Amino acid sequence: MTRRDNVGPVCSLKFVTLLVALIPELLFLGAGVQLQDNGYDGLLIAINPQVSEDQNLIPNIKEMITEASFYLFNATKRRVFFRNIKILIPTTWKANNYSKVKQELYEKANVIVTDWYGAHGDDPYTLQYRGCGKEGKYIHFTSNFLLNDDLTAGYGPRGRVFVHEWAHLRWGVFDEYNNEKPFYINGQNQIKVTRCSSDITGIFVCEKGPCPQENCIISKLFKEGCMFIYNSTQNATASIMFMQSLSSVVEFCNARTHNQEAPNLQNQMCSLRSAWDVITDSADFNHSFPMNGTGLPPPPVFSLIQAGDKVVCLVLDVSSKMEEADRLLRLQQAAEFYLMQIVEIHTFVGIVSFNSKGEIRAQLHQINSDDDRKLLVSHLPSTVSAEAQTSVCSGLKKGFEVVEKLNGKAHGSVMILVTSGGDEHIGNCLLTVLSSGSTIHSIALGSSVVENLEELSHHTGGVKFFVPDKSNSNSMIDAFSRIPSGTGDIFQQRIQLESTGENVKPHHQLKNTVTVDNRVGNDTTFLVTWQTSGPPEIALVDPNGRKYYTSDFITNPALRTARLCIPGTAEPGLWTYTLNNTHHSLQALKVTVTSRASSSAMPPATVEVFVERDSPRFPHPVMIYANVRKGIYPILNATVTATIEPETADPVVLKLFDDGAGADIIKNDGIYSRYFFSFAVNGSYSLKVHVSYSSSISGLAHSVPGNRAIYVPGYIANGNIQMNAPRKSVGRHEEEQKWGFSRVSSGGSFSVIGVPAGPHPDVFPPCKIIDLEAVKVEEEVTLSWTAPGEDYDQGQGEDSGRTSWRAFSIENHRHRNNGYVPL
Repeated sequence: MTRRDNVGPVCSLKFVTLLVALIPELLFLGAGVQLQDNGYDGLLIAINPQVSEDQNLIPNIKEMITEASFYLFNATKRRVFFRNIKILIPTTWKANNYSKVKQELYEKANVIVTDWYGAHGDDPYTLQYRGCGKEGKYIHFTSNFLLNDDLTAGYGPRGRVFVHEWAHLRWGVFDEYNNEKPFYINGQNQIKVTRCSSDITGIFVCEKGPCPQENCIISKLFKEGCMFIYNSTQNATASIMFMQSLSSVVEFCNARTHNQEAPNLQNQMCSLRSAWDVITDSADFNHSFPMNGTGLPPPPVFSLIQAGDKVVCLVLDVSSKMEEADRLLRLQQAAEFYLMQIVEIHTFVGIVSFNSKGEIRAQLHQINSDDDRKLLVSHLPSTVSAEAQTSVCSGLKKGFEVVEKLNGKAHGSVMILVTSGGDEHIGNCLLTVLSSGSTIHSIALGSSVVENLEELSHHTGGVKFFVPDKSNSNSMIDAFSRIPSGTGDIFQQRIQLESTGENVKPHHQLKNTVTVDNRVGNDTTFLVTWQTSGPPEIALVDPNGRKYYTSDFITNPALRTARLCIPGTAEPGLWTYTLNNTHHSLQALKVTVTSRASSSAMPPATVEVFVERDSPRFPHPVMIYANVRKGIYPILNATVTATIEPETADPVVLKLFDDGAGADIIKNDGIYSRYFFSFAVNGSYSLKVHVSYSSSISGLAHSVPGNRAIYVPGYIANGNIQMNAPRKSVGRHEEEQKWGFSRVSSGGSFSVIGVPAGPHPDVFPPCKIIDLEAVKVEEEVTLSWTAPGEDYDQGQGEDSGRTSWRAFSIENHRHRNNGYVPL
């Protein structure tokens, strides 16, 4: 075991110990929602910049959360409520004495408000990508849902809807209704309506009015034009995860009221457990007790915040360690690309370098033109120092000094910290960093980076990256490309279409194609980088046959980069690039292609990559997720491939799936998932995901997945049928797709310890099967399920581990199936 293996957990323990000793308020910065003394602090609601300013939107959000807080408090038997809420106002709205942001980013919001509508219009929903009892990604509301009071007839009061979605987001419970299976056959062979609890009453309604059940069921199928309408007045008090709009419903289903037979996601995902059982098993309830007394908690306190001028400082390591493995060169190439192409116009940018001391290389300079960008590039470090010692704290201190010259504070600023590691004294400035209000994105180079660096990013809401010392790795540029803007404005952000690199033999070539689809094309840039000597011979051909050569590219011999910006909107279709290594030695050649949205009317396809893990210690796996969508619509049938690069071993390529098996809990929700456990060595791993989509395959989902509040079509009131307005459907105009698309995104990094030196023992169990179904036909029962694999969701061959199977000829519950065939 190396020294790194021994000191890692000790360093982390010291870090955590120090954090506990810090001022508690500082821990909320960038840390998400925290529960303290029964109250939730730090809930962040972000309004998308495409949402038009409306004077009623903010008051309605406040009213919704206030109502939700009291409803939640009673529903959880006086356990939790909402105390402090932040609402992130987009910069597209007029300034109105809003507070300035600190480490709040749109991408980190718990609740987002957009003008993007799903196929069913204004359905609020929660994006859940993990299993039962696990937190979701975010809650989504349309601005119309928050502004149009007529919708409360179908969804119920907004505060109740919010509690329904909050239970999805915070506690990982699922819906107890099922629009796809509105009824089921129970254990007594009776036809029952899918509901929870079973005590909720109603009647069958045919086209002409109330009718007996048998008039609506034909051969065990619902007759078209029939529905089950619930009574508006009920005695049942559960359940919020079924129909929160009923006035009598004030609690979650518990072990007494839960309907285990209903074919809903709650039963499927949570092994028939009730919602209340899952909620009370959560960390929130393990660390809180009911409040004394009979009174209600205080109403929530709201803070309205808005980002000001965007301020970024590059904090760059120039110690002698940066001379190893061309680290400085690769840093220069990536930083130039960031300054010339990635960082948004009007941003203030400064540059700091450090070894054992920090040095200001460029004070804040606002980017208003290409000349401003070039000026900043000229201040990038060009040489390394003779000193091996590094002091991250000295670099960050100078960075804060730079950004504070604008407004006197570092609040809302961004530090892009690049270091080769070796500094074990980061803890010396933790208090300063956490109280600064700055977000730290860290990019670690090589294998000697201490664990505290990753924690620094985590506790300030930043993203952490790892760049292996491999000449053909494009991880450095990927990291700079992935740094979030914080605004949520996908129409202004740069989208990565291609990122690849190869060690090319003398007089050989790197040749490939990249798809420029018609949702992107503005500011399209091709970047070529090389390792030694002069540039390769470049040939680029657009879809119409027009050719670009090396002479058409802007070449920077010192940084070994060549860049071509396509004027106007790039021609959609396949672009072919060829890089010829004309030199007599091996060359590491790399290509990066980025673009922006072609129109503000049509959101482009995007991919967001993230990882989850229960523990950094072997054999706990990493769950890799890629969220692929256009606007809020999931993209199905894409080819999604993850490339995982360890510090010293070869990269691992892993295909991700959206089939509802293994790590992927919900089929066809646009979130492609997989377990990764093929750990080769201890240390850091870099993650990148490639997405390709063929135009010959239907791939845009017709509904927005996610668990959502049910829209009630109507009620029975005083014996009369009172129907609500039909739920609004939003028609989508899909332009003809001729080319498909390609996307690339970095997923940051993760670290692993405790990996055995020799062959791995077989310690990986199969995944739980969650889609088992049984259908009885006369004397035979047919079972169907998706077999995830021998080791988690892998094994039995790459494809057979994802196959649906059917067991047949099951005589009774005591006998195993005597055969199975693929479906």
